[in-house]
Amino acid sequence: MQCLQNLTRTILVAAILSGFAPILSGSLPVIGAVEASAATVSRIIVRGNTRVEASTVESYLTIRPGRPYGPSDVDESLKTLFATGLFGDVSINRQGNALVVTVTENPMVNRISFEGNKRLNDKTLTGVVRTEERSMLTNAKVQSDVQNILEAYRRSGRYRATVEPKIIDRSNNRVDLVFEINEGDRTGIERITFIGNTKFSDGRLRDVIRTRQSGLLSFLRTTDSFDPDRLDADQELLRQFYYRYGYADFQIVSAVADLDREENVFYVTFTVEEGEQYTYGDIDLQTSLSSVDPEELRRKIRTDPGDTYSSLEVEKTLEDLTLDVSRQGYAFAQIRPRASRDYENRTISLTYYIEEGPRVYIERINIRGNDRTREYVIRREFDLVEGDAFNRVLLDKAERRLKDLQFFKDVRITTSRGSAPDRIVINVDVEEQATGEVGFGIGYSTSDGVIGDVTISEKNFLGRGQFVSARVGVGSSTQSYEFAFTEPYFLGRRIALSLDAYRKSFDRNDYRNYELQTTGGSIGLGLPLRDDELRLNLVYRIFDQKLTQDAGTILSNGLRTSLGRNLTSSIGYALVWDTRDSRLNPRDGFYFKFGQDFAGLGGDSRYISTTVDARAYKELLPEWGVIGILRAGAGNIMGVGRDLRASDQFQHSDSWLRGFEPQGIGPRDALTGDALGGRWYVHANAEAEFPILGLPKELGLSGAVFTDFGAVWDSDPAIVRCVETANGCGGNQPAGSVLSNGFSPRVSAGVGVKWASPFGPLRADFAWPLLKETGDRTQFFRIGGGTRF
Repeated sequence: MQCLQNLTRTILVAAILSGFAPILSGSLPVIGAVEASAATVSRIIVRGNTRVEASTVESYLTIRPGRPYGPSDVDESLKTLFATGLFGDVSINRQGNALVVTVTENPMVNRISFEGNKRLNDKTLTGVVRTEERSMLTNAKVQSDVQNILEAYRRSGRYRATVEPKIIDRSNNRVDLVFEINEGDRTGIERITFIGNTKFSDGRLRDVIRTRQSGLLSFLRTTDSFDPDRLDADQELLRQFYYRYGYADFQIVSAVADLDREENVFYVTFTVEEGEQYTYGDIDLQTSLSSVDPEELRRKIRTDPGDTYSSLEVEKTLEDLTLDVSRQGYAFAQIRPRASRDYENRTISLTYYIEEGPRVYIERINIRGNDRTREYVIRREFDLVEGDAFNRVLLDKAERRLKDLQFFKDVRITTSRGSAPDRIVINVDVEEQATGEVGFGIGYSTSDGVIGDVTISEKNFLGRGQFVSARVGVGSSTQSYEFAFTEPYFLGRRIALSLDAYRKSFDRNDYRNYELQTTGGSIGLGLPLRDDELRLNLVYRIFDQKLTQDAGTILSNGLRTSLGRNLTSSIGYALVWDTRDSRLNPRDGFYFKFGQDFAGLGGDSRYISTTVDARAYKELLPEWGVIGILRAGAGNIMGVGRDLRASDQFQHSDSWLRGFEPQGIGPRDALTGDALGGRWYVHANAEAEFPILGLPKELGLSGAVFTDFGAVWDSDPAIVRCVETANGCGGNQPAGSVLSNGFSPRVSAGVGVKWASPFGPLRADFAWPLLKETGDRTQFFRIGGGTRF
């Protein structure tokens, strides 16, 4: 029975299929089918155009007279015409043997204007819009311009800004485009939080990044607004910071900026994994270059076993080794540090491998984005030129140098393949920033009262990379005028030429019984001896001093050797070694300066002056931002064939021995109380700076505790003789005595408060003399500082 059913079903299917066979084979016509045929036209007519030529419209069509065309050609022609942006509407129809193309031209933009903008000027906004005057207006461009304007305001910290485009019709199919802007309130950063950090406090890490929290002084800053590019840069700053302190496993898990639209503020959160701190293990150097002496190169290595690992030291070691090997003739040498981590002992062993690299040459260096800075200013920061062997280490060094110039907001160096496999192209993209400054200064000195000044300076004068500044200062008892010029690449070499001229006047006050005018100038050369750390400065100075005494005032016989006008002409040098991580706010590193001046190249003075200044900075408690500072200095001056004048000698400064007035210690006329100065001075200071707990970081307040040691002694015998005998010095004071002419150290201790104010750094110190001598003049409170804003 089952077999019979299957047979019946098979026969039925066969019959059905045989019935459709003629249709499938095409022997029968399909109902509703129409044979396709292509149309042709003999001519094309363009209507509605007033500015665009008919031939231009026809050139965009895929349809040609006498050629067959179909619906797909019409669609393609429509798409092409709309894509030109010239037309607001297009239609294509056939009328007899003609193809009629009817267009509605977009209006032409007569004028573009902005209304309601105050924070961003018209020039800035014009630079971000795509629509241009005397161009066709399209809705797509207008909407794109609205988004570009909004993005510009977001980058300036205004996320509540709104933009409404308005189109005003004019005659002849012209329009005015007006962007009505509501800038809204500035969107600040309410809080910057770090999650996962235990080695460094939130406050310390906030000092590392460029983004700042909003606070009382937000109206003076721009870095307390959210900028995605700045947030990316902050992440790199955090990585470099941790790597420099030995945390080689440091990672940033996330960096998130959440916008609270109701409050119009951002909450920025960095989630980090610090890892463990590493020290250097075994350090080795190996080379496959036969004529290179490994032992000689090992002296260039800055990474010593047992020291805390620092990526900066590794980077500088690579630079030193690369330059040294290149000087030996191995232009293609590559130095690769290979690290081996011991996770149990938390050490990183390094082996510097020196080998011959691939022979790749620099075909071309492209400089882009330098609208103002001249190209040679950028090129001279490279130790590479076209045709040289390519070296990645030297390329990274050039990028760091360009950033240190502070001419550019951003510097990016990339590479691309050249015209051959052994050629490479270097692309340098820079974004320039303002380098000029007009400053109004205000400060306070305990000895000279309130001091104000006006300064005009330019770090990139005429785009040549030169520094120029002019300053005028006025105080209650001082006046000053200064001009300075620096050419950092004199004669095309890395030699800094500096010129300056000045005039300073000091009137009589509670600290001086005389008036002093000094007019002078100098010319100097700065020569690098070891990259940017070791420099030799040569300088020639000439200045004229005029010391006068008011009628009725009492002046020491010892100071009368300086009365009148005296010309000093000297030549000198200074050897400077500087490894500080920052010139303005150092936290780590050393500074050492040894200098000598030889006076006697004409003029009235003959002497040799020698000075030494040394400073060391170290973060004592990095997690809390506590910085330790040690400073020491000393000096000696001796006459050469001529007695010293009092104005030639060293005087005490309250900057290195607090607790005493300026000129408050050292040899002194017991009768008049005038400070005579000494041929020797020495000082030492120890200080710890720390953030003040409980105060918001954005206030910029920090505290300090310190102790100072110092002495000034041994006045010139001729000056002492004038005081003690009153003979041959032209004075009318009776013979007296000199106090504190021998070596007698003074010691003080105290506390200070520093304020990174919007008016510049200010500092107040409270100091107590612990060791003093008869005749010393003490000073409990001292305040000083200045600004550029």
